[in-house]
Amino acid sequence: MEIKKLEAIIEAVLFTMGDSVELSRLALAIEHDEETTRKLIHNMMDRYEEEERGIRIIELENSFQMCTKPECYEAIIRVATQPKKHVLTDVLLETLSIIAYKQPVTKLEIEKIRGVKSDHAVNRLVEYDLVCEVGRLDAPGRPILFGTTEEFLRSFGVQSLDDLPMPRPEQVEDFKAEAEEEVQLRLNL
Repeated sequence: MEIKKLEAIIEAVLFTMGDSVELSRLALAIEHDEETTRKLIHNMMDRYEEEERGIRIIELENSFQMCTKPECYEAIIRVATQPKKHVLTDVLLETLSIIAYKQPVTKLEIEKIRGVKSDHAVNRLVEYDLVCEVGRLDAPGRPILFGTTEEFLRSFGVQSLDDLPMPRPEQVEDFKAEAEEEVQLRLNL
């Protein structure tokens, strides 16, 4: 099959599925190996960027998804009845950061780090499909373990958790010092 036909099949599958599709399934669809399929998809991604199209293909942990470009969002909401744009408050961002970097993590562990109850924040993040239950801890009560979702990767524009920025060691020390000061202030009150 010629390249244009293979790309057309990939495009049709990604468009039809809506969600991300594993590389292995795309390779099966075009009846080629995964390496060839990945090269075809990356060529399509580059061409979409060069042509400044309103759509793009993104890679999410060995899966691919067709989606609209973020810069087209304003035009889309002008015609959409209920755009899905969630506001992440500082509390939600703080909770999401803890989950992203510590996953899998329980609510109790999140609350120990934050110093306050986190039920509402975790529930809201689950509602926004940024966080989900990834299992249960093998401990008394079998508490729920939380982790990030594919929607988290999509929303923050990263292909995998390995792409999350890592704080510099001096930043970690600054954070620890700030936390110690805060604890001392609370103890003195």
